[in-house]
Amino acid sequence: MYWNKKVILVLSIVLMGLAAVFFVKNDAFLYQTPVGRIESVKKISKTVQIDNFKNQDYSVRQQLKVKILNGKERNRIITVNNEYTKSQATDLKYRKGQTVLLHLTRHHHQIKTATITDLKRDVPLTILIVMVIGLLIMMKSTGLRALLSLILNTILFFIAVEIDVQQEGSGVFWIFSGIAAVFCAVTLVLVLGWNKKMWVSFTTTMLGTFIAVAISLLVFRLTNNGGLHFETMEYVTQNPEPLFLAETVLGSLGAVMDESTDIIVSLAKLRKENPLISMKQLWISGRNIGKTIMGPLLNVLFMIFMADTFSMMALYLRNGNGWGYSFEMNMQLGFVQSLISGIGIVLTVPIASWLVGIFFKKGAVQHA
Repeated sequence: MYWNKKVILVLSIVLMGLAAVFFVKNDAFLYQTPVGRIESVKKISKTVQIDNFKNQDYSVRQQLKVKILNGKERNRIITVNNEYTKSQATDLKYRKGQTVLLHLTRHHHQIKTATITDLKRDVPLTILIVMVIGLLIMMKSTGLRALLSLILNTILFFIAVEIDVQQEGSGVFWIFSGIAAVFCAVTLVLVLGWNKKMWVSFTTTMLGTFIAVAISLLVFRLTNNGGLHFETMEYVTQNPEPLFLAETVLGSLGAVMDESTDIIVSLAKLRKENPLISMKQLWISGRNIGKTIMGPLLNVLFMIFMADTFSMMALYLRNGNGWGYSFEMNMQLGFVQSLISGIGIVLTVPIASWLVGIFFKKGAVQHA
């Protein structure tokens, strides 16, 4: 009976996922932007390009036959020219069968020119979302709570971004600091429930994150931001320093919350099983758990940071820039954020151990 229910659940998730992907693949009628499908591709020319640093690339011109899938011109076949480089650093090579977004210019209600603005990317995104949701549903109540926290935090994040836009960047650090606290509370309530472990985890996460940020602010002020190039932040249209600090808070929060939850749940269980355990023993146990967790967390943060900057580093180095300049322009701020997160991760160990010793006293463990 158990396996029958499991098979039915899996099949239901697969069928609903396939239905969602099929719908998204054929949802061109929902778009205001013209959508087309590439019916054929013809290569017109190929030209060698060599820059001052002897980097060689190829410029290729394509002629595409595109079928319009929505609007008044639906089912009409148009010709679109596309030029791309072999490296595809700032452009794309299009292939038969791909669905694209179009920009059409008209003259006397007739299409005069057509250009491709981008690929229609909602199908692969839907597939990934379906896979994540399906796996979370299969984890039953734990997965559903995690899914709910993800949805709520996403909504809260967009609300915070909208508030920041409305305020024109004024108070961005305080906006995202407040939303970080709400993120933490929502996630912990859904994962741990409304209990003492949740409150201790919340307090530990907030203290670990904001003490680390406070230390970094102190260092920045004492050094007058020496060596920090906030101007290298991409597409920033407001004061970059508070935006950098807001990014740091959000980036540190997840790692610190993960570590604090693991330590506190483990120590609370240890205290429950052995109510006579001393504060010193709890401290040593918390330190040992923290040492086990710190290494993987720091490495995960570093690998995320490396993956985010690798492509631009390679581009700078290929164009004759030195390691020092390339690091300053691409990796410096991310590296500083990783260091601040590392400080928060290290601080979390003693804070969590100390708070467990205070709040999970003998006789109060049963209510945890």
